[in-house]
Amino acid sequence: MQFSELWLRSFVSPDLDSDQLGHLLTMAGLEVEEQDGVAAVFSKVVVAQIVEAVNHPIPDKRRDCKVVAGRGELRQNVCGAANAAAGIKIPCALVGADLAGFGIKAAKLRGVESFGMLCSAKELGISDESGGLLVLPEDAPVGTDLRDYLALDDTLFTIKLTPNRADCLSLTGIAREVAALTGSPLSLVACAPVAAAHADTRAIVLDAPEACPRYAGRIIRGVDAKASTPEWMKQRLLRSGIRSISALVDVTNYVMLELGQPLHAFDNAKLAGAIHVRLPQPGEQVLLLNGQTITPAADTLLIADEARALALAGIMGGEDSGITLDTTELFLESAFFAPDAIAGRARAYGFSSDASYRFERGVDFALAGQAIERATRLILDICGGEAGPVVEAVAADKLPARAPIRLRASRVRRVLGIDLSADAVAGMFERLELQVSREGDDFIVTPPSYRFDVEIEEDLIEEIARIHGYDNIPSHAPRGPITMLPRPEAKRDTMSLRRQVAAREYQEVINFAFVEEAWEKDLAGNTNPVRLANPIASQMSVMRSTLIGGLVANVVTNRKRQTTRVRVFEIGRCFAHDAAGQPVDGYDQPVRIAALAAGFAKPEQWGEANRNVDFFDVKADLEALLFPRVAEFERASHPALHPGRSASVKVDGKVVGFIGEVHPVWVQRYELGTAPVVFELDLDVLLQSVTPAYAELSRFPAVTRDLALVVDQQVASGALLAGLQAVAPAIVQRIELFDQYQGKGVEPNRKSLAFRVVMQETQRTLEDTEVDAAMNALTRHAEEALGAKLRG
Repeated sequence: MQFSELWLRSFVSPDLDSDQLGHLLTMAGLEVEEQDGVAAVFSKVVVAQIVEAVNHPIPDKRRDCKVVAGRGELRQNVCGAANAAAGIKIPCALVGADLAGFGIKAAKLRGVESFGMLCSAKELGISDESGGLLVLPEDAPVGTDLRDYLALDDTLFTIKLTPNRADCLSLTGIAREVAALTGSPLSLVACAPVAAAHADTRAIVLDAPEACPRYAGRIIRGVDAKASTPEWMKQRLLRSGIRSISALVDVTNYVMLELGQPLHAFDNAKLAGAIHVRLPQPGEQVLLLNGQTITPAADTLLIADEARALALAGIMGGEDSGITLDTTELFLESAFFAPDAIAGRARAYGFSSDASYRFERGVDFALAGQAIERATRLILDICGGEAGPVVEAVAADKLPARAPIRLRASRVRRVLGIDLSADAVAGMFERLELQVSREGDDFIVTPPSYRFDVEIEEDLIEEIARIHGYDNIPSHAPRGPITMLPRPEAKRDTMSLRRQVAAREYQEVINFAFVEEAWEKDLAGNTNPVRLANPIASQMSVMRSTLIGGLVANVVTNRKRQTTRVRVFEIGRCFAHDAAGQPVDGYDQPVRIAALAAGFAKPEQWGEANRNVDFFDVKADLEALLFPRVAEFERASHPALHPGRSASVKVDGKVVGFIGEVHPVWVQRYELGTAPVVFELDLDVLLQSVTPAYAELSRFPAVTRDLALVVDQQVASGALLAGLQAVAPAIVQRIELFDQYQGKGVEPNRKSLAFRVVMQETQRTLEDTEVDAAMNALTRHAEEALGAKLRG
């Protein structure tokens, strides 16, 4: 909504400058998006009249003009405008004038002296287009300062309104707001009834009263459609962003801007019988004023006569019944259309209009009569003619109800945090023109017909806050005891974990939690994912139960951009049906961490040969994140992973995740290049740690022995190591696997696993008998429990 400050001040003129007024409107919820002057800054430009205009002695399309600019003195000006002619009145920048930093001096052009400059609208910053000199009206007083004559010391405000504030889509509505905010007197335009000069009427039938419960119209005869629109009206329309078309159209646009009521004028000679407000008939078409022929949908409201459809109600008039410069008799309509009957209809046909913009947000349902009287008076004053009586059809039971709202003073204090007196609150409501009565500490408030946004108690509290001023509500910092929360050593926070993963060259990503259904089936084996009721896209129709899909998509995206080495991780929530498997029983929403490495194990360099990342690279990263806790890795299968290169991850005997290469099928299907390696764990496992415990350092030498055991091929080294650690005597400090061998000297389908056993005591040096006994105990357990034998 764009408007002129001077036009607004004709209704209410608070003691505020333009900047203060703009701030006031913004803080009241009418956000000022733009605030600009109507013209550039200039001085010493006056109204002048060309007395004589002749061609320049040297032909170059210039003209020598003699101009009177006040005090009867003739001044000579050389001008290049094609429309320079004797008798017209134009702006003249005198010698010494300043046009936005450009000084005007006396000069000699092609041997002819020129005193000043004749100006176009573009040179004065009034318009972006230049069609020659700016021709002023014939009654413009010569010698008058142009800024005063054209009221150029004006500011254009463009405000951004929320959809609920349709009452401010007019100068009257904005003026009401300013008056309520400042307490300044409000002077609204008078809409006195125009006496009927003839008895001609046209019947009105409301065939769809739910969509149009009020419709008023009158016939005006003998109008001069060719009459000129007054300059003051053209100026106000132009400064509101509407160009002047013709006097009759300009009047309807002017009243719409002034009061907020869209109007429409039909050529009465083109109408047949009564006016019907109805829904369309099958196959019915309407030719609109914009030249578009449409077939209205069944829920589109029409204005029609007895013969045909005339217009889209509340949206746009029809070409067949529109007024022209030859119109002498018109039918002027003013109606209320229910917002639900107009909303979205114009957009459905690919256009919009000022009328539909207002009607779909809500127009004052009591305004139709005032608007038609105001428009009638302006038409008679400008175009002449005789007005007939107003015919109005009303379905009173279909008009919006303005139900009283109870406002509790205690609720105001609780929501706003300030204590306002009852008289102060009543004064605010009075300035807002709300009908108020008191019941103890409660207010019973009835909103006016133009405030569709005031329906519940919270709406009234918002009005109190706006009028009181958001700047006047004190800001209190929250208070509370500042206590350092304990942070146990056995617990890590998520941010420190993020830093630790990033330190191992992984980059964090954040992917959508809703994913493609195929990902869930392929990478999680999930055939019953949590489905979205309203997905934003077809490929984002289900919630993820694993983080792998997003990481795989990250690899695909990077490969398309020729980035082959990818190391990414994500911490996020996954979603699955609960253990019962039914949505009605709730959802499981674990937080997990997943990481993926693809491409070279190390950045390409001269000092190390390139090799692709493998299972053990990522396993080392995972073990470093779990340290000092130790994980067990057991062969396992997973829908996303290679069947022979994947494992489950156990911590404290509980499976907490998995690790492995992406399955070759998915590597090929998703075009991943080399097989990425990925792990996914429950986040809580990585957030837990082990509290450091003191252990005495031994001053005595350690004894190291190697134990090579031959076992069946299917025996996992981890299981053998765990068994040895379980039966190791107290002197054994650690047991580590350092070699695996298959080949000559080892039977087929068997393998040799070599363990390094480190033994030490803190109080004495170990004896050979103790060491031999410990080694025998380990060997015996391996032979009895797993069928191992000592390698010879």
